[in-house]
Amino acid sequence: MFSLQGKNVIITGAGSGIGQAIAVLFAKQGAHVEVLDLNTETAQTTADLITAAGGSARASACDVGSADGVKKLFDEIAARHGGKIDVLVNNAGIAHIGTALTTTEADMDRLYRVNIKGVYACANAALAHMTARQSGVILNMCSIAAQMGLADRFAYSMTKGAVLMMTYSIAKDFIKQGIRCNCIAPARVHTPFVDGYLAKTYPDNQAEMFQKLSEAQPIGRMAKPDEIAALALYLCSDEAGFVTGSSYPIDGGAVNLR
Repeated sequence: MFSLQGKNVIITGAGSGIGQAIAVLFAKQGAHVEVLDLNTETAQTTADLITAAGGSARASACDVGSADGVKKLFDEIAARHGGKIDVLVNNAGIAHIGTALTTTEADMDRLYRVNIKGVYACANAALAHMTARQSGVILNMCSIAAQMGLADRFAYSMTKGAVLMMTYSIAKDFIKQGIRCNCIAPARVHTPFVDGYLAKTYPDNQAEMFQKLSEAQPIGRMAKPDEIAALALYLCSDEAGFVTGSSYPIDGGAVNLR
């Protein structure tokens, strides 16, 4: 069950955190994983973890905000695999803290370029190959910020709302061509980003703030990257063949139990 044997999978932002967890799990389930990240070294680290465990992976640098660069890379990847891209996981994204008053135009442009344009560019490049084969799966990384009001997340919430609507649109437009599209909407996940944020912002009381962030989820903790990866595996597997156009909260009760 949940085998990805023989699948060619592209995962963006796979150098650490959620993306790395998804890449490692998908490879364990038999997929060849194209590990994409802006940082070549972190992408290679993930690929090395996979190959050391006996899996198949290749690392590439990818700036998802460059549509031309994405198309060129995706075409090269497809060419190495007989024109096949079976699964795209749009995981690359960046965060921002601020309100409509404190968010600058530069902040807005930066988040748009990665979190919105990046999802478009990768989906556009992958769909060119998926439609040719009348088959494929796209999974977008969304957030509970697309569904509920979060303090100080003005620009970030805007981008994740766009990801949610792009998910629905892709699912609707390509349902007759054998292509499924869904998204995952996590609450806080304990990743290197969280640790870096706490170290930078709260150097003198990191443990206290970590606990506060954990308790924001009714379940009392943050999610683990492996838990997000497990849901991603299901949604990208053949067992989820009847699932498309859906957003899946994985939030420790944050949306409905507050």
